[in-house]
Parts: sequence; C-alpha cells; structure tokens
Amino acid sequence: MLKKLFKLIGILLLLTIIGYGVLYYLYNEPVPTGESGPEADALAYRMFDALNYKNFNNTKVLEWSFRGDHIYKWDREKQIVAVSYDDVIVNLDLITPHSSIATINNVPASYEKSQELIEKAQSYFNNDSFWLVAPFKAFDRGTERYLVHMEDGSEALLVTYTQGGDTPGDSYLWIIEPSGRPKSFKLWTKIIPIGGVEATWQDWIETESGVFLPTQHKLGPFSISMGEVKGTY
Repeated sequence: MLKKLFKLIGILLLLTIIGYGVLYYLYNEPVPTGESGPEADALAYRMFDALNYKNFNNTKVLEWSFRGDHIYKWDREKQIVAVSYDDVIVNLDLITPHSSIATINNVPASYEKSQELIEKAQSYFNNDSFWLVAPFKAFDRGTERYLVHMEDGSEALLVTYTQGGDTPGDSYLWIIEPSGRPKSFKLWTKIIPIGGVEATWQDWIETESGVFLPTQHKLGPFSISMGEVKGTY
C-alpha cells in the first residue's frame, strides 16, 4: 500500500513538473528592452497627470482592503498604518517599525509575538499597498524607467525596482491608455515564476481627495478586490 502511495505521489509530482514546463514554454516572456531618458519620464508624468498625482500628494488618509483579508487605514501624514486581519491589529509605524504596537483580540501581544506580527504586517502592507498606489511609485528611489515600443505601435512604460520593498529587482510594464490612465501591467517578479503575466487595473474611482485609485484587478483567473477605497484630506 505504501509503495503504491509513493508511486502515485511520484506520478503527480511528474505531472506537475510537466504542466509547469508547458505553461512556462507557452506563456513566459522575457523582460522587454526599452530606452531610458526624458521620453520614458514624460510617459510616467503623463500617467501621474491622468490620475491627479498632485491630489495624491495632498491625500492624508487612505483606506482599503485586499481581497477582504487585510484591512488598512494609512495615515500618510503620521506615516502610521492600522493593519487588521483575523483577530490581529498592528499599528504599523513606517518610520520606526520596531515601535509599532500589535494586539491580538485587543490584548497587547508579547514582545516576541509582536515582532513576528509587525514583520508580517509590514510584508502585507508592502504588497497590498502596491496594488493600490503602484502608479505613483514610478519615481521612487531605486527605480529605473524605460520607454518600450509595443508591436501595435503604442508606447508602454517599464519600471524596474532595483532596491526597496520585499523583492528588489522586480519589473512592471505599464500598458497605458491614450488618456494616460493605466489599463494593466505585466509582471516580472520573484513571487511569480512565469514572466509577463498581465494584471488589469480597473474600476477606477475619484476619491474625496481628488485622486484616482483602482478598486479591482484581474490576474489570470483571479480577481483582487481592493474593497471600499477611500482617500481623504
């Protein structure tokens, strides 16, 4: 019986490897090449203008959730984010993370547990906030921008993060509508082994503070809801 079980596991593992190999062969794309310089930066600024970047700078509080699992209230003025999930709340200090406060069922966690929860909250925030405000991070420290000429004659913006966040080295190719608003991006990230997977940026809303933010993404068969997105002065 045990021998049959090991044989079945071996077959399933082999099929998984073959399946991944087929998907990789069919869908993997290399990171495109482009030209850095004023034209690439101009396209990034056009995207900023289409989303009211000036109003983003003046937005003091952002609220959203990520797939209904993680809930956020980001005080951008104080640089503190309330990160809530399950029975955990972490008041994450983005300037000095070690001074953050973590509770479980509204009871302060022990020091060791707090450090674990703070690290997890930081990782959640880095990922989940990116899906909300990534267009505004095109000029973050350590970014490189390239103008890419697409096969259909349009222009796209490749942004590579050489440092910062959880996964430095990741690249994103922004597919931009004639209005300047992003329609989608293609990803080359460490967390997704197949390069060039495309995710939509859609269902944009204009917040109270006047900045445009997305409320929905689609990544292959998966939907990523950003919940009730709010931006206030």
